[in-house]
Amino acid sequence: MARSRFIYTPSQVAGMIGENLELIEEVTANSDNISEGELVYVSDGTEDGTKGLTQNGIEELQSLLADIRTWDGGIREFLIDTQCDPEIIDRIIADEMKRAL
Repeated sequence: MARSRFIYTPSQVAGMIGENLELIEEVTANSDNISEGELVYVSDGTEDGTKGLTQNGIEELQSLLADIRTWDGGIREFLIDTQCDPEIIDRIIADEMKRAL
């Protein structure tokens, strides 16, 4: 399979796939959630740089999120398990509730 030549920032990905940016940031905080080479770190002159996803990485992210939503407790339980900040969890879940309407 050919390697993707384009890298998309989490903000771009959120807009492209209609997901909450904070949720994407939480999922991609653990590089084990996306295959090696599909989640990359880009030096942007800051201390931390920025993350980017290939097209395959975006597809993996979408698949993972769809899978997580089928689990008992869904997104909330995933975020609790990853020790996400409770305020971030509340914002993400509020957004999830809007999506469900």
